[in-house]
Amino acid sequence: MLWSLIKILFFLTAVIVITLGAVWLLESKGGVTIEYAGFELSFGALQAAILGILFTVVLWVFLKVFGLIVAVFRFLNGDETALSRYLFRNRERRGFEALSSGLMALASGDGAEAMTKAKKADKLLGKPELTNLVIAQAAVASGDKETARATYKKLLENPKTRFVGVHGLLKQTLQSGDMETALKLAERAFALKPKHVETQDVLLKLQASQKDWLGIRDTLKAKLKHGALPKNVHKRRDAIFALSQAMELQVEGNFDESHKLAVEANRLSPALVPASLLVARGQIKKEKPKLATRTVLAAWELAPHPELATVYAEIEPDEAPLDRIKRFQKLTKSMPKHPETKMLLAELNIATSNYTKARSVLRGLAKSDPTMRSLTIMAAIERGEGADDQTVRQLLTQAISAQRDPQWICENCGETYQSWEPVCLNCDAIDSVSWKRPPPSESVSAEMLPLIVGQMAKVDQDVTSGGFDNETEARSETKTLDK
Repeated sequence: MLWSLIKILFFLTAVIVITLGAVWLLESKGGVTIEYAGFELSFGALQAAILGILFTVVLWVFLKVFGLIVAVFRFLNGDETALSRYLFRNRERRGFEALSSGLMALASGDGAEAMTKAKKADKLLGKPELTNLVIAQAAVASGDKETARATYKKLLENPKTRFVGVHGLLKQTLQSGDMETALKLAERAFALKPKHVETQDVLLKLQASQKDWLGIRDTLKAKLKHGALPKNVHKRRDAIFALSQAMELQVEGNFDESHKLAVEANRLSPALVPASLLVARGQIKKEKPKLATRTVLAAWELAPHPELATVYAEIEPDEAPLDRIKRFQKLTKSMPKHPETKMLLAELNIATSNYTKARSVLRGLAKSDPTMRSLTIMAAIERGEGADDQTVRQLLTQAISAQRDPQWICENCGETYQSWEPVCLNCDAIDSVSWKRPPPSESVSAEMLPLIVGQMAKVDQDVTSGGFDNETEARSETKTLDK
């Protein structure tokens, strides 16, 4: 009502001003005289004003017609939107203003305002390739998932916006937790834009979660090809997933193919201990002890690991303890100062009841770098030499509160594993599980000592029986303490 009254008042004011102006011009003296080539035209003040207005209108009409002629000429020369741009310039201007306002609202986090402006721009512009994207983003910002999904599907219809549509649907599907559909969308997005780094990373994680090892290796090749992955990192990760595929095939009973992939993984990353273990065990199964020995020795020189010693023992499972020490010299001499080598030598000498030699090997390590395992081995040495329970108990008490020995630990979230994993099961990080020492933990209650002493008595009895397999069992008991 108020707005209507204002418009009426404005109209009456305009009429009054025009009327007063016309009266003033009629009463004014003088006018305009035009002389040209002997002709003379005289106009009064009012006539001159009317003539000026008519001239302005004619000039405006001429410019419009000239612009229309230019638009028609461009249209005939192949510019399909020339006429529509000319005829709807004002509409287009308002549409772009609405689109700009929508983008500003979206940037400020006002999803509702962004949605309103985007819809207005869609009506004015008629360019869904521009407005649908803003509408989809505004719907996401305002929490309208259905509108967002429907709009992303519209983007799939246009080849220019198809990737954006797939990418948007992928994000929504990931949020909903539908990993199988997300994997299909990620594969489609990757096919549309293989150089897109974010899509590559999402696809890798989804393939890892579905254990699609072959697909992961193809994706890694694409990342290397497009410069998104350094060559050394690609080799390492390619080895990891070749090994993962090999382990899966071994479980399925396909030993030959599993062994081929394990050998490939070992070639790509010789320091990858699980690959060396699988290769060596495969060579033992193929009755190729020399190759297995070579594989274990090469891996030990790069990264000494207790499981490598276990596999090295499996090459000759029935040998006597003294013969085993002699054969193990190839292994122990390659890295004599490494803590793993010292503890291995101590365990080997315990198996032959040579406690004096075991003590001389381990004494320095137990003092300079005491860990649960080294102190537990020292307790076994003391027990073997006939020490009383108090001495053994004291060493075990120190072992309980000492630094834990290396374990398979995720460097990203700190999750620990009994065996190696290609992808952390807790945080989904790829190639994050490594062999390292965990952070210091709280001490175990002293109430557990009687049980542990009992375990040590059993371990000592088994160890002194002379078999390396029993020494391996002792090591597993030590790992139980470590955990």
